[in-house]
Amino acid sequence: MALNLEQKKAIVAEVAEVASMAHSAVAAEYRGLSVDDLTLLRREARANGVYLRVIKNTLARRAVEGTDFACMQAGLTGPLILAFSMEDPGAAARVIKDFVKGHDLETLAKLPTRDQAISLLMSVMKAPVQKLASTLNEVPGKLVRTIAAVRDAKQAA
Repeated sequence: MALNLEQKKAIVAEVAEVASMAHSAVAAEYRGLSVDDLTLLRREARANGVYLRVIKNTLARRAVEGTDFACMQAGLTGPLILAFSMEDPGAAARVIKDFVKGHDLETLAKLPTRDQAISLLMSVMKAPVQKLASTLNEVPGKLVRTIAAVRDAKQAA
């Protein structure tokens, strides 16, 4: 469901107010998590005094603008969930860290970035062509070495 301008302004104001009072903030990618996992994460966050919000990145950038967390603006890309520590400065980081421990997200974290994946794919695609070129280049080289060996043999004789 698309948000109208008033709803967007309300969300930005709410998150900006929370950001202005928060001790610390964590942005984490939630791609691959089920609704049950997100519900569990929200429950843990509430229990530890952490404000948790899934918000569009453009709205998040506007919300943290002018706060201590404005430095996060460049990193707000992809599907992110924002966690703000309201009581204990390390609470948001601990909640996210503990959640990751209990869920198998390590394989997702070890995946290469898009640029790295493209680079790996290109190297795999380039290898057969490179091998063919070096094999074709070997034929004239072998011919030249054979002719040189024959020449050397005739000169020695």
